[in-house]
Amino acid sequence: MGDPKGFLKINRKETGYRPIQERKNDYNEVEKKLTEAERKDQASRCMDCGVPFCHWACPLGNNIPEWQDKIFKGDWKEAYLFLQETNSFPEITGRVCPALCEESCVLSLENEPVTIRQNELDIIEKAFSLGLVQPCPPKKRTKKKIAIIGGGPAGLACADFLNQQGHLVTVFEESDALGGYLRYGIPDFKLNKDVIDRRLDLLLKEGILFKTKKRVGKDILVSEIKKEFDVLCLTIGSRQPRDLKVTGRDLKGIYFAMEYLEQQNRMVRKEKISKESLINAFGKNVVVIGGGDTGSDCVGSANRQGAKKVTQLELLPKPSLERAEETPWPLWPKKLKTSSSHQEGCLRKWSVATKEFKGQKGEVQKLVVQEVDWKDSKMTEKKGKKIEIKADLVFLALGFTSVVKDRLTSDLKIKFNERGNIRVDKDYMTSVKGVFAAGDATRGASLVVWAIKEGRDMGQAVNRYLNEL
Repeated sequence: MGDPKGFLKINRKETGYRPIQERKNDYNEVEKKLTEAERKDQASRCMDCGVPFCHWACPLGNNIPEWQDKIFKGDWKEAYLFLQETNSFPEITGRVCPALCEESCVLSLENEPVTIRQNELDIIEKAFSLGLVQPCPPKKRTKKKIAIIGGGPAGLACADFLNQQGHLVTVFEESDALGGYLRYGIPDFKLNKDVIDRRLDLLLKEGILFKTKKRVGKDILVSEIKKEFDVLCLTIGSRQPRDLKVTGRDLKGIYFAMEYLEQQNRMVRKEKISKESLINAFGKNVVVIGGGDTGSDCVGSANRQGAKKVTQLELLPKPSLERAEETPWPLWPKKLKTSSSHQEGCLRKWSVATKEFKGQKGEVQKLVVQEVDWKDSKMTEKKGKKIEIKADLVFLALGFTSVVKDRLTSDLKIKFNERGNIRVDKDYMTSVKGVFAAGDATRGASLVVWAIKEGRDMGQAVNRYLNEL
């Protein structure tokens, strides 16, 4: 390393966020930037430990110590070359990955891990600014044709890999634009969609074909796809939302989180939304049920729309500020996470179960919750009076249960696992020969970094399969 004692001399410094009153009035990205000198200082804190647990914790196996050293030395080109070896879309993970690597950093033992995620983001943005990221179409083409169904991170990562092997890759996406939940699930204040379009432009110039507004099984028959292509890759996500089936669920004003987030992202794109279908939090008491990142995104969006009050409910108990005994280092810890959206205004409640929605004239007005106790992972309701919370607008951010079963899955006659997602073998092949699947469609709703990892791995498996034909 350039400075083996950097971690002893320099403290961890995060970029931080733009002022709350400023960022609440726009949808620009909330994170700030450090100067190049400050970033080099942060990279110097990588201590070149004997066993890089950061590398172990990263699903992609990023060469983290290596590119930290290159940042410190100001060699951005070499840092970029190390980074792009393992990560197809570092500009995405550098913005929205929860940084599993940082919690496994040796310095995390002192709660001062290296700022790995932010260093990663600076590498790729510096590479773009220096003109280092250029289209690299393959020099030779095979005659093998691959259809990738689903244009999210897993599908795009797989497409990128297979295209570089010289195969002819077409990505089919049912929506009007590619990106999956990167585009329509994550708010612009966390991920500006120009970042996605910049990468898509590169993939197009490298020879990948994109076909949007094409739902396989509906707009295009499965039989047609199988006839034209040598291999099918399913990256359709796990998009069946988990519902909350309690009294009053049919009242107006209760939505799945993704209904709200997609609409808001479309409005940021300047799309027109009809008055009848508009979901607007302005001046309303908003309740978000679900304490994860999707719920946090609803909080941030509601604040930007001018909600009167935002409350977020979580069934599970409040996590501690410190690492819990059951998740010792270097494992991913169960700790309290406070996002930029929470900082902008949100009342958070833990260990509460929603029992009923109440309203008048078909519109939700309040919800009834019951406090619960947790012991040995078992939940019991507390004795006592139920609590009523005002709610003019409710968002269900309860995760997803499985892939959506439709004409595509039925026509392919693929089999599912016990969770209702697509069953695959160790080489990502489904129960149907020549049909592969990866990402959320197989593992269930998960992180972007896992989707990229599995997309790349599936690409390698497909390449081996094609070479054996």
